[in-house]
Amino acid sequence: MWQLLISVNKCCILHIGSDTSSRPHHINGSDLPTVKTCRDLGVLISNDLSPSVHIDSVVAKAHQRANAILKCFVSRDARLLITAFTVYVRPILEFNCVAWSSHPKQDIEKVEKVQRRFTKRLRGFANLSCSERLHKLELGSLELRRLYFDLYMC
Repeated sequence: MWQLLISVNKCCILHIGSDTSSRPHHINGSDLPTVKTCRDLGVLISNDLSPSVHIDSVVAKAHQRANAILKCFVSRDARLLITAFTVYVRPILEFNCVAWSSHPKQDIEKVEKVQRRFTKRLRGFANLSCSERLHKLELGSLELRRLYFDLYMC
């Protein structure tokens, strides 16, 4: 109706659950590949609907960006670096978190580790506990922020 073409090279088959029927699917004569994970609206979805694959990807990207901030900025002013963190790293960790917000403790720890590691590397904050660092820097935990986002969504 709108004369939009389907991009066949971006299409794939994702079987959810244990049923892995191997019936081939085709679009315009092209076979569609069967995959275990696919990206939809920026979120990696696995065949068991676990957010762990997405969290691993997001955490790796956030660690890279946090490290880049610490390498690129000449200033060691904690306020400036925290502002850069909240602008360039935190959105990566929070993007679409209502869809993937995880409850297993190991996934929560992976996400929190990004902020803990970054704040620990700031000058004068290495010997403080995580809660003391967050309090002095006026930051909340990422888990608490995800809870706020969940409540806003409700």
